[in-house]
Amino acid sequence: MDALLYISAGASVGFAVGLTGIGGGSLMTPLLLLFGFPAHIAIGTDLMYAALTKASGVLTHHRQRSVDWLLVKAMCAGSIPATIATIVILKYMFAGSDHYSLILTTCLGFMLTLTAIVLFFRNRLLSITSVDNVQWSDKQRLNVTVVMGALLGILVTLSSVGAGALGTAILLMLYPKLSSVKVVGTDIAHAVPLTLVAGIGHIWLGNVDFTLLGVLLVGSLPAVYLGTRVGRHLPDKAMRIILASILLVLGIRYLV
Repeated sequence: MDALLYISAGASVGFAVGLTGIGGGSLMTPLLLLFGFPAHIAIGTDLMYAALTKASGVLTHHRQRSVDWLLVKAMCAGSIPATIATIVILKYMFAGSDHYSLILTTCLGFMLTLTAIVLFFRNRLLSITSVDNVQWSDKQRLNVTVVMGALLGILVTLSSVGAGALGTAILLMLYPKLSSVKVVGTDIAHAVPLTLVAGIGHIWLGNVDFTLLGVLLVGSLPAVYLGTRVGRHLPDKAMRIILASILLVLGIRYLV
């Protein structure tokens, strides 16, 4: 019975991801918490789930030449070391998952809220914070990308949320002239190694439930395809507002 419930959960989240293009980790982790899984298991399992479900997208975007690999390398130069450092700190600075669970849930609430804000005010944020008019050299811009990647690596490792929505926002603000398809492709190409390394780190910490991961994948993979087909016929703005509203409510719940 539980297996059917988790397959349905995977299908629901997969459908939402296909429908909106974002929100996998943002929805899956709170859903697993609702089912009674502890925060460390929900986050660790979701990170592996994210890495596996997004992997095929990297190949597709690579074939379409919609990945800026220089930017992927710059973001990974920050996010991967930061992710490894975060995992090592959790391993050796705390006696066990019970001692850092509050950090995980607080970070989850913060990231859900921040993701919701980014979705709500995406266009306004771009017009206000775009650094296109700042006279930076390419090297300076890449250095900022590395720093932002490091920050994203820490937050995603602690919450499993934000690799998609916040990664996209970072690319849009730092590289506003980058085409939409390249923003999406580059973000996915960075999200896969980030979530994979973070997920492997959580395996080392004992925070991944492989049985749960398997049943989630069974439900989600076909649902992502279905959601993508349906999403083509729905208004993007409306779907983004609905998703942002859900994330905002969830974020506030885990913050207070």
